[in-house]
Amino acid sequence: MDKFVTLKSLAIPLDRSNIDTDAIIPKQFLKSIKRSGFGPNLFDEWRYLDHGEPGMDNSARPLNYDFVLNKPEYTNASILLVRENFGCGSSREHAPWALLDYGIKAIVAVSFADIFYNNCFKNGILPITLSNNEIDELFKVSSNQKLEIEVDLPNQRINFLNDKFFEFEIDEFKKNSLINGLDEIGLTLERTQEIKNFEQGYYDIYPWLK
Repeated sequence: MDKFVTLKSLAIPLDRSNIDTDAIIPKQFLKSIKRSGFGPNLFDEWRYLDHGEPGMDNSARPLNYDFVLNKPEYTNASILLVRENFGCGSSREHAPWALLDYGIKAIVAVSFADIFYNNCFKNGILPITLSNNEIDELFKVSSNQKLEIEVDLPNQRINFLNDKFFEFEIDEFKKNSLINGLDEIGLTLERTQEIKNFEQGYYDIYPWLK
């Protein structure tokens, strides 16, 4: 998993609440468990004018140019700005996979569904919660100009408009895991020697299990 320390990007303003995981990545795309290849189908039903199915050539599909991800100024933007209860619905881990595969590395919202929130950290995405008033201000700025945000994870701040910032809260363990690029596998590998020592001691007591 890539380390997350700071990130500067235009914020993609998706001014909706209660965006569920089926909107993030529709159910017909859940057959694969490879964690990659889902980016072209992120928000599939909103990005395209036709119905998407696995294996389609997305480059030939008609785009909905009113949808924010299809606006050229947000090409390669990596911060998503939304409202409350993002990631509700089913607990599919394909939702953060699709966001990350598209290039989204941070999501700023009023609130997140619990399972989706935790799945983000497991996949290297930083979910940031701010108050309603703070989110309103960010959307207000983005309605008048392209909003560039700098996310400073060590200092737990969102910087924008040169001299403005909002602070956010985050669990210290989750914060350190992102800064060091450690998912659950990486955290386990950090204790490789301890695991080997335990196994050897266990086999010394129960040699027939070896």
